[in-house]
Amino acid sequence: MSWQSFPKVELHLHLEGAAPPAFIRGLAAEKKTDLSRIFTEDGSYAYENFDHFLTVYEAACTVITTPEDYRRLTLAVLEESAAHGVVYSETFVSPDFCGGGDVGAWRDYLSAMEEAAAEAEAQFGITLKAIVTSIRHFGPEKARAPAICAAETKGAFLTGYGMAGAELVGRPGDYAWSFDCAREAGLHLTCHAGEWGGPDMVADTLRDLAPARIGHGVNAIRDPALVERLAEAGTVLEVCPGSNVVLEATSGGWAGHPIARLRDKGVRVTVSTDDPPFFHTTMTREYEGLERAFGWGAEEFAELNRTALDAAFCDAETKTRIGKLLEGPK
Repeated sequence: MSWQSFPKVELHLHLEGAAPPAFIRGLAAEKKTDLSRIFTEDGSYAYENFDHFLTVYEAACTVITTPEDYRRLTLAVLEESAAHGVVYSETFVSPDFCGGGDVGAWRDYLSAMEEAAAEAEAQFGITLKAIVTSIRHFGPEKARAPAICAAETKGAFLTGYGMAGAELVGRPGDYAWSFDCAREAGLHLTCHAGEWGGPDMVADTLRDLAPARIGHGVNAIRDPALVERLAEAGTVLEVCPGSNVVLEATSGGWAGHPIARLRDKGVRVTVSTDDPPFFHTTMTREYEGLERAFGWGAEEFAELNRTALDAAFCDAETKTRIGKLLEGPK
């Protein structure tokens, strides 16, 4: 079966990380900026390991500098996602890259992205919500400004707060202030953990930051008691198999990826692309990889999407509307 048009919900997508390489090259040319070092000869992103990936990611961000740039980026990303059957998406965005953490400047960027989201919904039939993220490797103090920006601009479009970046910098509790700030503002919470850190990082994140969802979380599989706890609590994992395989955050390729074992043990899992052009993936390719590795088909993917929609950071009316799209034509 071709999975391209199968309706999908994606919860874990970094907006800048989803920028098509051609978009970044074009923007760099417009701004007369030489970014040739971050591309391979075939035009894709060039990096050697996770740390280098972060460097390349941040280099690409240096040409996405204005609200208009982010409007165009949002449209380009959503057009690509919709082409692979995504009907609802949540994307991570950081005020650190959009106005330097200044609330007034951030409002302009957010407005541009929201405008693009509305345009994409009308053109491509895809709904987008935004999740503000602090960048972990910028440190705990730098995490405060994004949290304040999120709290000040919470609304129908901006619905969540989380943390991304280099997971091994600091401990979850170091960032508790920013999560408390977002929680008090009524934002939904998620946090990257268990991609590179061990099960203890997932456990400490749950204890100290109390997010409803965990980004990645795959290394929880190494602790049976933690897996049981995740299953009992109903904590949702935003799993990105293609990203994990390419970066070797998990071992054994697709067949060795723990998503199937986690699901079999009752953990609520979802599927996303993370930073798709960096990992040469799309939501279609994620489904194809899972089909090859585990024999999953329409029933399993429909269940994953129901789980994702249930865990989505949106209102009940939106969930009802997207749910009808997941059911397909009557």
